[in-house]
Amino acid sequence: MILEILIVATVALAAGILMVPRLRRWSIWRAMVTPLASIIGSGFLILGPLLNYAFGVWAPLAMAALCLVAWGFGAAIRDNIAFLGDVGSGAQDHWSESAASAILGFAYMISVAYYLNLLGSFALSLTPFGTPFNARILTSAVYLLIGFIGWTRGFKMLESLEYSSVTLKLAIIAGLLVALAVYFTQNASNGALVQGAPRETGLAAITLGFGLIVTVQGFETSRYLGDDYDALTRIRSMRMAQILSAAVYIAYITLVAFSFTPSTDHLSETAIVHMMGFVSPILPFMLVAAALAAQFSAAVADTNGSGGLVFELSRKRIPQRLAYVLTVAVGLGVTWIADVFQIIAYASRAFAAYYSLQAAIAAVRVWPVHKARAVIYGALAVLGLAMVFFGRSFE
Repeated sequence: MILEILIVATVALAAGILMVPRLRRWSIWRAMVTPLASIIGSGFLILGPLLNYAFGVWAPLAMAALCLVAWGFGAAIRDNIAFLGDVGSGAQDHWSESAASAILGFAYMISVAYYLNLLGSFALSLTPFGTPFNARILTSAVYLLIGFIGWTRGFKMLESLEYSSVTLKLAIIAGLLVALAVYFTQNASNGALVQGAPRETGLAAITLGFGLIVTVQGFETSRYLGDDYDALTRIRSMRMAQILSAAVYIAYITLVAFSFTPSTDHLSETAIVHMMGFVSPILPFMLVAAALAAQFSAAVADTNGSGGLVFELSRKRIPQRLAYVLTVAVGLGVTWIADVFQIIAYASRAFAAYYSLQAAIAAVRVWPVHKARAVIYGALAVLGLAMVFFGRSFE
């Protein structure tokens, strides 16, 4: 009972802090909200059980490697932001930028499928109806709802809910981390910390990691906020969002990896819900609430982003509402031909292609003044291509 009180108090305190008007008015924090909402999103719910099962005691190192690669790609995008300066989100100075935006638009289409399939799974996870077929039915219904709203009204009404959903999600994650820290401490004092053996090693571990880059995706959204924030604000806020999210992810994975024996039983996308039931009976319900808020808001944001990019790249020939319908059509197709782990791999490949091109663009731009940095970006571009061709889904 004491732990439950502590969890609720932590969630309430975190939510209260995040709703403080002075913080909400701080431009850096406002610019952080969009990338932070994407980075600490669906991946947070998936990665704990998955990395624990695949990498065991080495899960924190795998998480740190994912964050490091994401930081490298983020650095490339930050240099591209600095090069473009204070321009609108739609600025394209070269065919390469247009190509990158086209890839990103497609990546958003796949990521919406990722978000909404997780929403369907989590929504039914604590009910007797939690089957893959029922989850796909619910996902399809939400897709049709989003498509209808996008076609008839656009997303301005739903976008206003972004900050509230981010606040709820981050507050619940704060409560989760406190609960895990208490559980970890209890296990440590009883000499019961877990040191699970890895099931994925060598090349198989690397290719699995390639297929998980989407779980730390989201920082690139700062590149497209030029209509609202200057370049320096976007660069600083992206950097801070990546640092904060990396700290949260690594702490979370470390606590999970040393507190839970990797399970061989039916590892699924909602495994975190059942796992956290061993820590506290209220955590599963909180996580489902966080998942529903996070997935829906992220799906709306990426549907809007995809529609905007299609509208921009078609030189306004394809209306945004038609682009929304295209996003829904692609997502419905993916929903019924792939499971969540396969969709994660597809989305990872799409985002890896975008990051590879952004790294290549940055390498060319910084070569005259920072040759060492250009070489690093070139290596990241090659790494991104390797992720496209060799990333695999968790099976």
